[in-house]
Amino acid sequence: MNLPLSDITAVRIHAAEVAVPCSNLNASLEFFVSQLGFRVDAISPADAPTMAVVSAYGVCLRLEVRAVGNMPAAPLVLRVICDAPPQFDDPDGTIPDGIRIEWITEKRDVVVAPAARQFVVSRLDDAGVWGVGRAGMEYRDLIAGRLGGFVVASLIRIPAGGPVPDYVHFHRVRFQMIFCKAGWVRVVYEDQGPPFTMQAGDSVLQPPGIRHRVLEASPGLEVIEIGCPAIHDTVADHAMALPTSTRRPGRRFGGQRFSRHIAENAQWVPWRVGGIDAAEFEACDVGIAAATSGLADVSVIRLKGGTQAPASVPLRHHGELMFLFVLEGSLTINADDGAAGIANGGAAGIASGGVRLRAGESAVIPPDAAYKIGAEAGLNLLKVML
Repeated sequence: MNLPLSDITAVRIHAAEVAVPCSNLNASLEFFVSQLGFRVDAISPADAPTMAVVSAYGVCLRLEVRAVGNMPAAPLVLRVICDAPPQFDDPDGTIPDGIRIEWITEKRDVVVAPAARQFVVSRLDDAGVWGVGRAGMEYRDLIAGRLGGFVVASLIRIPAGGPVPDYVHFHRVRFQMIFCKAGWVRVVYEDQGPPFTMQAGDSVLQPPGIRHRVLEASPGLEVIEIGCPAIHDTVADHAMALPTSTRRPGRRFGGQRFSRHIAENAQWVPWRVGGIDAAEFEACDVGIAAATSGLADVSVIRLKGGTQAPASVPLRHHGELMFLFVLEGSLTINADDGAAGIANGGAAGIASGGVRLRAGESAVIPPDAAYKIGAEAGLNLLKVML
């Protein structure tokens, strides 16, 4: 490779990983972690992992899912993570015995793809197979296509409950939140005090880079997790113990601060749509807008007590994302024929009679599109805006 050692050290190498192809990541992780005592240092994506970095005994392996036909016959790849790759006389980076060196420029900036303009519906009947993701949790994708990589929304469950085989970790994200849909889960966060329990209706904002850990869950736990971008790294921090000795509730991580909403303390006010109160509805702001300085706005919406007749309200936005998840009851989404802008793709995906969503189903409303939602008594709706 004909490069002086002084030039190698000048590129500031941070780590080196041996890339190991595998056809079944879960089986490989089980072998390395449970049988050989390796630890997980990073995994991605969390809902359906295709890559995991594990280490032990001075060895760091990057397990990568590859099709059987693409599995190499013998040579391994040594991935060297650095600030900038050196310039070699031999560009292919091959060293004796056919082992190949792959120089990786370390990039920690979060790259977010533009959000695709799509009307997306997720139904219980077409949810598909639940996949096993990080720490043995089961994931169901709520936004097919993920708006071109912009966002991922998952319904996550732990059917059996009990202690969760999690570890202290953080996510490289622009935005991430958790909403507890059913059951309870015990969690702990960096600089936020002792572990606490989230009950159904509670939510948290997980600002970029905050260390945290899932400790224990009730049988039948279900949470909704929303993250931007869709594909992001989950990185273990084996050096940090939680809870931390300090408590700094106002600390900012990546320009955001941790926020926790407790449903039993909710304050309900009239739901304002387009600056006008929607008389039949009321809303509870979970505090994420303030914690993110307006990047996201999350609220729970319901019909006011005593409202029996069906109610409807126009719905339109100019942001990157409007995600609706029906927690209880049902609603119908229709094209708002009386509003301007329908000709500009506003009602794509809406058939005559509208789209009806029941509890457990969700929809993404594209920006600058004119819709209206109709609700019946018992509606309880999670609305997430970016």
